[in-house]
Amino acid sequence: MKWDAGAVGWTLWFLSGAGVMAAGVIWKGRAVRPFAASRARSVARREYDRDLRRAADHVIAEARRSAGEGEPAIVTVGAVLRTAEERYGRAEVERWHAAAALRQRFEHWRCAADCVTDAYE
Repeated sequence: MKWDAGAVGWTLWFLSGAGVMAAGVIWKGRAVRPFAASRARSVARREYDRDLRRAADHVIAEARRSAGEGEPAIVTVGAVLRTAEERYGRAEVERWHAAAALRQRFEHWRCAADCVTDAYE
């Protein structure tokens, strides 16, 4: 059998693919884990903040939908805590974190005109 450039190329391509698959089997799952603990903490903090903001947005939208004509929407920190636990599995949320997220979203959505909240207490 005579080796030409095409056969050598295909052989190298096949061997490199087999090497990548073997590396994937050996180091399975390591690529999704952060290499540094500080990076893992910062990612967890960003996800925590994002989940609280989303929970506050959800509570504000739900309160506005359920408010009657001419009455203010009532948005509570307790509702944000419940939503964070039910929708995002965040049972460890502290009340003052939820209140801060609610204040931020309350001001972002300009809710002072048609909403009432206990986040400023």
